[in-house]
Amino acid sequence: MKHTLGKEERLKSKKLIERLYTERNSVKAFPLRMIFLQTEHTSNFPAQVGVSVPKRNFKSAVDRNRLKRLMRESYRLQKEIVYNNLEKPYIFMISYIGKEACTYDEMFLKMEKLLTRFIEETKNINNDKI
Repeated sequence: MKHTLGKEERLKSKKLIERLYTERNSVKAFPLRMIFLQTEHTSNFPAQVGVSVPKRNFKSAVDRNRLKRLMRESYRLQKEIVYNNLEKPYIFMISYIGKEACTYDEMFLKMEKLLTRFIEETKNINNDKI
């Protein structure tokens, strides 16, 4: 699997983002929160992802952009956790909910924890529907 995060893997559709925030499920691994929704999307990939950092907690655009870069990079390197365990297409938004910035190593560990929780949660949801 290529460790890239191309245009088709990013969540950009305003309609899908709106649906995501109205019909959402979520998992947390502080300081990260993932809001996800099982839905069809136009991409050939099993998941589309978006990242966000609130302006309320980080006033400086430089700080927000750095955290978003760290989040995208740690997701990009660990996305096979998600891709190897999904049967249906998902969209999700990863938000940084902490008040203090963290280092890349901390972000990498928290992203791994978040992605494994997401997989566990989707398996629980699928088992409940059966």
